[in-house]
Amino acid sequence: MNTQVRFTSLALALMLSSGAALAADLKIGVSMSQFDDTYLTYMREDMDKKVKAMGGVDLQFVDGRNDVNKQLDQVQELIGKKVDALIVNPVDTEATVKITKAATDAGIPLVYVNRRPDDPKLPAGVASVTSDDKEAGRMQMEYLAKKMDGKGNVVILLGELANNSTRDRTAGVKEVLKNYPNIKVTHEQTGAWQRQKGMDVTNDWLTQGRDFKAVISNNDEMAIGAAMALKQAGKKGEVFVAGVDGTPDGLSAVKKGDLSVSVFQDAKGQGEGAIDAAVKLAKKETLPEQAIVIPFKLITPDNVNTFK
Repeated sequence: MNTQVRFTSLALALMLSSGAALAADLKIGVSMSQFDDTYLTYMREDMDKKVKAMGGVDLQFVDGRNDVNKQLDQVQELIGKKVDALIVNPVDTEATVKITKAATDAGIPLVYVNRRPDDPKLPAGVASVTSDDKEAGRMQMEYLAKKMDGKGNVVILLGELANNSTRDRTAGVKEVLKNYPNIKVTHEQTGAWQRQKGMDVTNDWLTQGRDFKAVISNNDEMAIGAAMALKQAGKKGEVFVAGVDGTPDGLSAVKKGDLSVSVFQDAKGQGEGAIDAAVKLAKKETLPEQAIVIPFKLITPDNVNTFK
């Protein structure tokens, strides 16, 4: 090989190497509402695995610590770093207008994941990857209503009150109850998505002598806490407990009979869907739909072994 050929080959290799580096330079900023959340932790891990398998994408995660203002500041910092796209799991679904405006003003694509903003119509360049939370509530309650023979009192463990997942899952429960007039919701209280708080609230209800045949929880963590309280009170098996998420701990609780039912919310599907949407938008590609919905699935003792 003569000198000219070697030089041409080297130049070509450098050009290809430079192109690969540029391809690998797609930066996506990911603002999570909080890192200290079991379900969101699994989602974050699945997103990280997705980009490692894809190659060419760099993720930067930030923790909103359940603080609306902190999350907005973090989003603005990511915009200042000139990320190619943003993925946001919002702290407060009512307070996303400023996040949306900051991203669209900067011309940066934005994908909301897991929690859809309350805004009825998202602008161009903004998408959502979520699940239909009302459907989760309907699934829980329809299953339990039959187990309860259509009668008895129920209590509801609510998630964060500012979160539309809390409102929609609870609304789904109450939609079903319109068909079961002999089932009454006697108490509702927030457990803020947390196992310990779910346990504490259920303990309070038990200490107060509340009569209920089922605890309907907006997520698995609070449901597991409720099951722990019932077990300590010697009431395991006497009260039905329902959760949502299908986390590994939730699946284990169904297998052990601590939870009567749960609803699988696909953390992997939501996380990977958000990555795919963000990459497409960053590349100026068109999404098949702006609101991408990942379906829920009912988890019962009969089919729990089919979930992982």
